[in-house]
Amino acid sequence: MFSRWSKIVFLFVFSVSIAWLHAMLIHDQITHSVVEELYYIPLLLGALMFGLRGALLTYLLVSVLYLFHVFTNWEVVLLGWVDRIQHLLFSGVFTFLAGYFVDREGKSRKQLEKAQYLAGIGKVATTIVHDLKNPLITVLGFTKRMKENKGNINSAIQIIMDSAESMQRIVDDVLDFAKPARLVFKEGDIQIPLSRACQTCMTKAQEKNIKLIPHMPTNPVKATVDAFQLERALVNFICNAIDASGTGQAINILLSHGQDYIAIRIQDHGAGMDRETIENMFTPFYSNKNNGTGLGMPIAKKIIEGHEGTINIDSHPGRGTEVLIRLPGSPRGL
Repeated sequence: MFSRWSKIVFLFVFSVSIAWLHAMLIHDQITHSVVEELYYIPLLLGALMFGLRGALLTYLLVSVLYLFHVFTNWEVVLLGWVDRIQHLLFSGVFTFLAGYFVDREGKSRKQLEKAQYLAGIGKVATTIVHDLKNPLITVLGFTKRMKENKGNINSAIQIIMDSAESMQRIVDDVLDFAKPARLVFKEGDIQIPLSRACQTCMTKAQEKNIKLIPHMPTNPVKATVDAFQLERALVNFICNAIDASGTGQAINILLSHGQDYIAIRIQDHGAGMDRETIENMFTPFYSNKNNGTGLGMPIAKKIIEGHEGTINIDSHPGRGTEVLIRLPGSPRGL
């Protein structure tokens, strides 16, 4: 939040202010003793901001200011000198220990972050390899059968193409998740991407005899959105609702709007989700399905947040799920 130089200036000014206050209260013994302890504050701040090296440099500055005060108020009193030397020694020990422990904590935190980063990479690699393994085995198996002139060639070609497309989807999902969402905003009727999303999911719904029931306003709902990316996000939410629904059930898709917002509700009456599933729904590579990368929901969330929208999930096991997507009438900055 603050730059390195602003922190250095703050420590310098703070230390000089304490030294000035110390000098001004030289004749008030009680207050003078209290102010003397304030030197520990910049020492602690120097350690917290810059570690051991910063703490020692701050100690050097504070010691110079303190000794300047000592020599400008020279008193040949043995107990006074013992007190001042003791103060310098104690503050030096305090500075070293504070800086040492801050540095050690910083190193431990970096090691933990590195370990978590490597563990994350390992999880990502394992997931991708696992998802690519099955279609790759299929491609190799049917290629071998074609080479040996076994089975139906046309059928084998189709299976190989389907497997290749599956691998392509996995690669595309990983790449889309890794790169920032680049949205191209244009004003239009938001019913268009919503209708297209329903149409895209219609075949999947018909396979399970599930009805998609859109509830649209009679008049166009104007909004500034990236229609392609928004449609893509909505397809993920609707497909999830289809997967969760049982044969013959219905999914309601409702569009409403106010003066400065647009709301899209996707309601199913399927299996619902427990708290753990809801909390991890947008976690990359988390999935309860046998297929897929677990990136659909994180990508959809990235798209909605790119529109400065919000997502609220209301779900209970056995009672279905409602996804509420709220979008601003026009994203800020446009």
